[in-house]
Amino acid sequence: MHATQLSRRTFLQQSSTVLAGAALTHALSTRTNAGEPPAGGKTPWPLRLSTSTVQFGSLSVENACERIAALGFTAVDFWHAGFQSPHLNEIQKRLGPEGLKELLAKHHLKLCAFTCYNVGYPKFAELLGKVGGGLAVREARYGKVKNLTAEMKALLEQLKPQLELAEKYNSRIAIENHADSLLSSKDSFKAFVELNKNPRLGIALAPYHLQVAKVSVEEVIGIVGKQLLFFYAWQHAEGMKQLPGIGPADFTPWIAALAQAGYAEYVNPFMHGHPGPVEMAKGLTTARDYLVQCHQKAMATSLAH
Repeated sequence: MHATQLSRRTFLQQSSTVLAGAALTHALSTRTNAGEPPAGGKTPWPLRLSTSTVQFGSLSVENACERIAALGFTAVDFWHAGFQSPHLNEIQKRLGPEGLKELLAKHHLKLCAFTCYNVGYPKFAELLGKVGGGLAVREARYGKVKNLTAEMKALLEQLKPQLELAEKYNSRIAIENHADSLLSSKDSFKAFVELNKNPRLGIALAPYHLQVAKVSVEEVIGIVGKQLLFFYAWQHAEGMKQLPGIGPADFTPWIAALAQAGYAEYVNPFMHGHPGPVEMAKGLTTARDYLVQCHQKAMATSLAH
């Protein structure tokens, strides 16, 4: 749509969204960038926010990035077509690595991840490498677990060819937990961390599925530690209540646990069952602001001790 076709109301709505995003970005950078250290000489753990293009699956990859950037997120997680998100396929077929670099630069976004469930990381490994490398998120093995240690060893063995690709293309792989998968219990996270010796392999942690399995999110963050590569800000609830600040979960202890673990990646507000782009943007705005508040509370408590 050309600017001349925009109604005054639409223009004002879009302008206010952009300004809100810019204000958030400034607030985060002011609070987390190097400068005068806070009282006590402690440096607060920085909150870095991304979100996933699957939240805007009805839009083109260009429009999804535009929306995400306007909301103040600093990075983006691109999804494949298996979840009604065409974006990785669009990038592969239309943009290519150089086009993706240009798109990210245009909107001042960093690449958070490629999410490759079902279709698999190998399909997008070369593309990710040519963008400069990065993180690929995939699923664990589903089904009933009979022998945890043996089955975890088998999974890690099966991943070796993909990890060789990750080495070739300067990337990493994160395995997401699920309530009915090999990676679901506290013991399974302990087994993964103890058996995994590859620095290019880690965990993509989904609190939603931990809550389903009645497993403490904070405890698992502590168990996984430096092997945590991706964190979904996502709770077990219906509809928009899956998002932070809309559903009932208190994310402050989770943020504090991430800080305690020295988590160095993005916090990614997320949900399934996506509404239209306008309602989705409103929900993500609430989630974004709520996570900033949780971060402030967690850091105030941390710096006080």
